[in-house]
Amino acid sequence: MSVIDELRWRGLLKDTTPGTEEYLKEHKVTAYLGIDPTADSMHVGHLATLIIMKHLQNYGHRPIIVIGGATGMVGDPSGKDEERPLLDEQTIRHNEEALKKQVARFLDFDESRSNGAIMVNNYDWTKDYTLLAFLRDIGKHITVNYMMAKESVKKRMEKGISYTEFTYQLLQGYDFLYLYENYNCQLQVGGSDQWGNITTGIELIRRKLGHDKQAFGLVIPLITRADGRKFGKSEKGMNVWLDPKRTSPYQFYQFWINTSDVDAEKYIKVFTFLTEDEVNQLIEEHRKAPHLRILQRRLAEEMTRMVHGEEELQKAIEASAILFGKGTKETLQRLDEQTFLAVFDGVPQFEINRQELEQGIDVVSLLGEKTKVFASKGEVRRMIKEGGLNINQEKVTAQDRIVNTSDLLNDKYILIRKGKKRYFIIVAK
Repeated sequence: MSVIDELRWRGLLKDTTPGTEEYLKEHKVTAYLGIDPTADSMHVGHLATLIIMKHLQNYGHRPIIVIGGATGMVGDPSGKDEERPLLDEQTIRHNEEALKKQVARFLDFDESRSNGAIMVNNYDWTKDYTLLAFLRDIGKHITVNYMMAKESVKKRMEKGISYTEFTYQLLQGYDFLYLYENYNCQLQVGGSDQWGNITTGIELIRRKLGHDKQAFGLVIPLITRADGRKFGKSEKGMNVWLDPKRTSPYQFYQFWINTSDVDAEKYIKVFTFLTEDEVNQLIEEHRKAPHLRILQRRLAEEMTRMVHGEEELQKAIEASAILFGKGTKETLQRLDEQTFLAVFDGVPQFEINRQELEQGIDVVSLLGEKTKVFASKGEVRRMIKEGGLNINQEKVTAQDRIVNTSDLLNDKYILIRKGKKRYFIIVAK
């Protein structure tokens, strides 16, 4: 199986420029993917193209990740209805460092490997290029007619497009030219919205260096949910970040667990490195017992492990079990505050003065008087007698049980459970 065959069965191949498939079957190439540093974290919308780069590396090709320091200062009009905010160099450099750490989880940057990955910033070869030199060296090779024919430009022409955005495809085209000349890079990878920019780069290489030069483009389809919604930082419910500070590993795990059956069948192919046989077997098992959510669980495990590591995966699994009554006090104590609040999102909260808690309060007074978690003290006593009251997942058996600061989770919270599923949080302030 060639890398193109691999991408095709996974649903990761939308289009290639003529000759790409044949060339990749016979040659090992250097391929590049551009990432605009518009944030200090990637989101799941970036993963599909990043995973393509990993597949290319697995098949012996060399990946280059280009941080768009220069292009990020301009803003790509592709797929956008409005002009993007322009970034300053300090912000771009900060974002670049953060993105490097995330990309390193996917690609092998070992310099001793013949196809070890490389990361570069196009700001470094663009910053000293004068306007006059750029117009003479690059601009003269691509006509305005050619640029206006691009779909990304035509769509924006209806609403208006600035000259800054109009020239974006020239800047990206120059990236391909520069990488071709300096890194022998022959392939550019991107989302389907990048087709116009990629073909501009190929055209620039041929017009400037000669039509015998071989350069290629490969784009993936837009990865969406069954309802048509796309991944992205501006899409509500789909803005799932790789940075654990933005999206906790628990929330990340839950995102994949909660995908529909239709989406899970697609995502298990697109986002994981499971083999075709493994995927087909999982799909078959899932269809026999969809209520077990076999696909979703395996998808969530593979994705969380890949992005956050085995330890965070196990924490996410433990956290997910809490709501089904399987968690213990020790499990709760291992949760950081962000994960704790994510697990119990929407649970009613009651406040208690921390000083009172330091002195210790009997459970009946705490829940039936001080916080009003229960309507009355009598109701608290009845719940204890019936065995239905839990504090931090531990059953309360004595009405004189004292609650104090030693019961606090993350030095701030106490979890109360009535019966099997009714949860409440007491916050010490």
